[in-house]
Amino acid sequence: MSAVDASGTLTLGGDIEVHRLGYGAMRITGRGVWGPPPDRDKALDVLRRTVELGIDLIDTADSYGPHVSEQLIAEALYPYPDGLLVATKGGLERTGPGQWPRNGRPDHLRAACEGSLRDLRVDRIDLYQLHAPDPQVPYAESVGTLKDLQDEGKIRHVGVSNVNLEQLEEARSIVDVVSVQNRFNLTDRSSQDMLDVCERDGLGFFAWFPLAAGNLAEPGGVVAEIARAHDATPGQVALAWLLQRSPVLLPIPGTGSIEHLEENVAAAELELNEEEIERLDDAA
Repeated sequence: MSAVDASGTLTLGGDIEVHRLGYGAMRITGRGVWGPPPDRDKALDVLRRTVELGIDLIDTADSYGPHVSEQLIAEALYPYPDGLLVATKGGLERTGPGQWPRNGRPDHLRAACEGSLRDLRVDRIDLYQLHAPDPQVPYAESVGTLKDLQDEGKIRHVGVSNVNLEQLEEARSIVDVVSVQNRFNLTDRSSQDMLDVCERDGLGFFAWFPLAAGNLAEPGGVVAEIARAHDATPGQVALAWLLQRSPVLLPIPGTGSIEHLEENVAAAELELNEEEIERLDDAA
């Protein structure tokens, strides 16, 4: 039994089962999520170690690099092992390091999806997510494009990201949405209402930026105290809290370091007691 097994599993769309601790593949690119990584071999080793550790959900996007993350995933892992879900996203453009303009136009999303198919070397993307709503494009048009791509056999399941409840409801009126990816961590729980809906309806909730603990991790803070009691790191406490928060919550921490990757995976075996969870719930 690997440490990842301790995270439990989640079934997406009724037919894809993954462990509840994934890997976010944004950090294997260059500075500002732009261009190639400073050490290509190291990035490839991290991806291979991710699978060796039992992680079976890798989350990426065409905008990471752009294209670099998807291409590295294919280089490291293709042909993909059975049971590995490589989920990707479209809907952002890149105009430079740290720049992320939104583009939800149907022609852009179609081109982005087809580009991801090529970069990942697959005929169908098992989970394709709309990266973010574009305020310049009716959301129904963007989501409708993903539905068309699904009908054409290029997408298996559809997810949405960075959405509010109204946008999720609109998306679900157009296509069967199996997952939501929003920011959620100890210090940012603004998507708690979204998590509640996902739990009620059996949708996966992918938590991005899951390691954030802010001032709580500083000496004397509650996260630091709990970490010390468990001989753990603040990041491991943050992940453990998320894993115990909801059965549909799936953190996707990212890193470009094998050491940090292994540290994150070990968090799946960290069990917080009720008192500790209550202290963390009340802290932020």
